[in-house]
Amino acid sequence: MPTTAPSPKHSTSLEQGGAPTHALGDVTSSDSTLRRFLHGLPGVDAVGLEARAASLGTRSIKTTAKAYAIDLAISMVDLTTLEGADTPGKVRALGVKAVHPDPTDRTAPATAAVCVYPDMVATAKEAVAGSGVKVASVATAFPAGRAALDVKLADVRDAVAAGADEIDMVIDRGAFLAGHYLKVYDEIVAVKEASGAARLKVIFETGELSTYDNIRRASWLGMLAGADFIKTSTGKVAVNATPSNTLLMLEAVRDFRAQTGVQVGVKPAGGIRTTKDAVKFLVLVNETAGEDWLDNHWFRFGASSLLNDLLMQRQKLATGRYSGPDYVTVD
Repeated sequence: MPTTAPSPKHSTSLEQGGAPTHALGDVTSSDSTLRRFLHGLPGVDAVGLEARAASLGTRSIKTTAKAYAIDLAISMVDLTTLEGADTPGKVRALGVKAVHPDPTDRTAPATAAVCVYPDMVATAKEAVAGSGVKVASVATAFPAGRAALDVKLADVRDAVAAGADEIDMVIDRGAFLAGHYLKVYDEIVAVKEASGAARLKVIFETGELSTYDNIRRASWLGMLAGADFIKTSTGKVAVNATPSNTLLMLEAVRDFRAQTGVQVGVKPAGGIRTTKDAVKFLVLVNETAGEDWLDNHWFRFGASSLLNDLLMQRQKLATGRYSGPDYVTVD
């Protein structure tokens, strides 16, 4: 492990044509070298991985540490609405909630971001203006990713033009599972270039990758291509973020920084609903990647209902009692 963290800006640079440059750049020079590298990664001990994730999930924290963890988790939430029925009014309300999650207590931290579809980016930007809350936009034919590359890039450019600070893209899982790694790599590079100054989160849809070995390979592939974050899931399939797949991705970003000096964030998304769940994930971060990742610049929760439980637990610590049903808004 390196002893110092890089600047909180992605230190991978882009060559002419958009390809990232870093200490492992030569492994992406051809399809064969990329395949050789990805299949040369150590195999995942599934039993050991799941046992460690379960063990870390039993850690308990005391009241003062719990209060800190709750506020940290709130500050890491990408407050999300990704429904066909989303309206400008719903997105504006979500933006207001992101800025002031608890209108009765202005000491509650703001969330990291609001995450919406590209056509709602401008509305979300207006709602969070001047607050520091970012606007993230899913793109690249989210959630299936089944579209031509020019369509995906147009999706990204529309979101960026509307003011998106972050882009959450989905990889072509079909291409990945078919072993067309360079195609997936080139697509991520192209999306990164189209994203401009916006930070790029690369979604693997881990529930569709079938094996832990594939999740490890996808993690390294995304980082090699210039991802600023690697993200578990869209939240639209049966299996989303789990302690085990997130632990595996945390190991990947830790090891990637050790080899390249480049720090990459992690975003588990989907299925994280309670404060207890969030604290388990924060323990995973601390014990696996380390304190450098305990910041919303490097770790996020993709969630909608999680924030409500965090707020209710926060009030319980402050007052000694649980809130009534009207304490939090229904998103």
